[in-house]
Amino acid sequence: MSAFPPPLAHLIDALKRLPGVGSKSAQRMALHLLDRDREGAQYLSRTLEAALKELTRCPTCRMYCAGDACRYCSDSRSESGQLCVVESPADLLAIEQHTDYRGRYFVLLGRLSPLEGTGPDELGLDQLAELLRANWVKELILATNPTVEGETTAYYLGEMARAAGIPMTRLAHGLPMGGELEYQDRGTLAHAFAGRRRMPDAE
Repeated sequence: MSAFPPPLAHLIDALKRLPGVGSKSAQRMALHLLDRDREGAQYLSRTLEAALKELTRCPTCRMYCAGDACRYCSDSRSESGQLCVVESPADLLAIEQHTDYRGRYFVLLGRLSPLEGTGPDELGLDQLAELLRANWVKELILATNPTVEGETTAYYLGEMARAAGIPMTRLAHGLPMGGELEYQDRGTLAHAFAGRRRMPDAE
């Protein structure tokens, strides 16, 4: 039998769904909201409900957007001729916040991982292929994470770019192997992005 009244137990269980939040942290958060910040709890509830209702995936880049207009797919961004492929929305935001890149993006929402059942279809690679055929892409920037799965994904994307005749670059390896883009500091990420290198052509 739970030591908490059911509404409190349910709140703690809900907070435990957040990444990195265990039972103790969830309990502290729940009690803080109930004891000291009920107004903040109501604001959190309202904004979360609004986000769930109003945010959708952009059908072109797969990033979150509100309504039909995606801020990351504008004509001004297409003028750069650059398309940056990232694994997650968090990676996109890290690049936006820590570099001066203002081209277009494509969000994979994962990486190739046969063991987890993640293949090309789950990553939306048919949509990416359509973008590569759109004639505005002059450089494909591979910004997958430096993990085993990320490297495998980058190789697959590189083959797609070669087949489409599009030059490609990869973020410089200032990023540590096994690291995640969203956790890198500003200097490391900016240096890696500025030092991206062209991928070798297939022999």
